[in-house]
Amino acid sequence: MLSILFGLGAALGWGAGDFTGGLASRKTGAYRAVFYSEVVGVFLLFIILGIFGESFPNFRIVSLSMIAGAIGTFGLMLLYQAMTQGLMSISAPVSSLLAAMMPVVVGMFSEGLPEAPTILGFVFALTAVWLVSQSDGGVKDVFSHLSDLKMPMLAGICFGLYFILMHEATNTGTRIWPMLGSRTGGTIMIAAYMLINRTSFKVEDTSAWTFLILNGVFDIAGNTFFILSGQSGRLDVASVLSSLFSGVTVMLAWIFLKEHLTRNQWIGVGSALAAIVLMTI
Repeated sequence: MLSILFGLGAALGWGAGDFTGGLASRKTGAYRAVFYSEVVGVFLLFIILGIFGESFPNFRIVSLSMIAGAIGTFGLMLLYQAMTQGLMSISAPVSSLLAAMMPVVVGMFSEGLPEAPTILGFVFALTAVWLVSQSDGGVKDVFSHLSDLKMPMLAGICFGLYFILMHEATNTGTRIWPMLGSRTGGTIMIAAYMLINRTSFKVEDTSAWTFLILNGVFDIAGNTFFILSGQSGRLDVASVLSSLFSGVTVMLAWIFLKEHLTRNQWIGVGSALAAIVLMTI
């Protein structure tokens, strides 16, 4: 039960992070928003480390978490790029679905098959991830847009690898240092990209800082709950529930920005609720 609650906490944290990150991106650009979210996270984690303390982990844990952070950030960059070049209604659900499915496959091999209600919950959750991520146009014919699927699929693989590697890095009980390693790896990745492409680091609109800071805080909260979920239960359950963050982002946009929700998105929200019920049986 704790794993389920923590998984939902991760979805709430990451969903709120994506919402505030989207608002920050509108004000200062996507790559700057990602970079400063990573930087805020690094500073926040140093403060947490100073308060609670945690013994420095071994090289394997540090390297795994840094690689996970770099891969996750690379996936985010690919997703943003895919959204600018292809259909957003295809990019978001494809990447989210792959990100959720990869840990499910790994979890079934490493931890065995879960109980039948949990497997059915996975089906409902993955359906929810697909439906709530679609825009107004929906996905009318995925096969006619196969050329648009390359980057979303690679982004989804990156996100799935992030889930798997971070779970592996934290299965000994460590939490803060792996998150700090992940943030550091992500910061290096996005900073290198911005330097190579000569992208300015300057934030022109100072009002963006509120959303940048909130994005960093919410993302750290999401990561914390994901780690706790994986440590208290199965990797596949933690990953699938955490992947419902897209539904949280959509609902926040509906509440605060009055954005219209399509029929498919409402069905997706219902599917997510059914998944949660099934996983708690």
